[in-house]
Amino acid sequence: MKKTDAPIADALAALRGARIKTGIGGWNFPPWRDNFYPKGLPQRRELEFASRHLTAIEINSTFYRAQTPKVYAKWREETPEGFVFSLKAPRQVSEVRKLASAGSLMRGFVFGGLAEFGDRLGPILWQFPPSRAYDRDDFAAFLDLLPRELNGRALRHALEVRNKSFVCAEFLALAVEHRCACVFTDSLDHPNFADVTGEFVYARLMRSRESERDGYPAKELDAWAERAMQWAQGDEPGDLPRALPAERKRSTPRDVFIYFISAAKARNPAAAMALQRRIA
Repeated sequence: MKKTDAPIADALAALRGARIKTGIGGWNFPPWRDNFYPKGLPQRRELEFASRHLTAIEINSTFYRAQTPKVYAKWREETPEGFVFSLKAPRQVSEVRKLASAGSLMRGFVFGGLAEFGDRLGPILWQFPPSRAYDRDDFAAFLDLLPRELNGRALRHALEVRNKSFVCAEFLALAVEHRCACVFTDSLDHPNFADVTGEFVYARLMRSRESERDGYPAKELDAWAERAMQWAQGDEPGDLPRALPAERKRSTPRDVFIYFISAAKARNPAAAMALQRRIA
């Protein structure tokens, strides 16, 4: 490492120990080899590099197929202490016709090797398709099935719903009861509401632009840094859409996970690092 790189490495080490984690979805994306990864970096070292420039990654491949314990262990070993993975749960679970019947699939995923992540394991993201409307009894049964512990470690679950029928007090009360975070997105295509329902906050930002070097304009990144710090301190931003009126009481400090996803994907690593700099 060059001497000039040492302050950056120290700042990242501090950020990895902080409550706010910022990152991207996945790490294997060919256009990142032009603007994020150094020229000539072997593909097998991309996770190693990404995990030393970001504080978290959301694994998307598990949405399509769960990996083996050996693979999970390899990913853990390639990342530094304090780095965190979030995992998208398999679509075969969240897209099953009756969620109340998803118990065996859910347990197979959670207990099928996730323990290999150890302290690198962050929230599990359950993403539901736009076609799934809110069904109180079925969704409550699904939440009852969620495993709460893995090898003595508490599990955290985030719910990304994409049907407007979920934007209601009853669903939010269910999420609060089960200590699940409702994912906030800034998407124009999905319902977005910033009601804090869990003991952590999970945001997926989907509006990066190719025309912006850092994905988002500087003023927008400034605003997201301020919101992230408010969330982490136990407050709630007053400028984001909500389904219910904000409570005035201050909560305890929270962990915050912010991922830059899709849209102008080639810009997302720059966006995550620009947000990190503002938070630092």
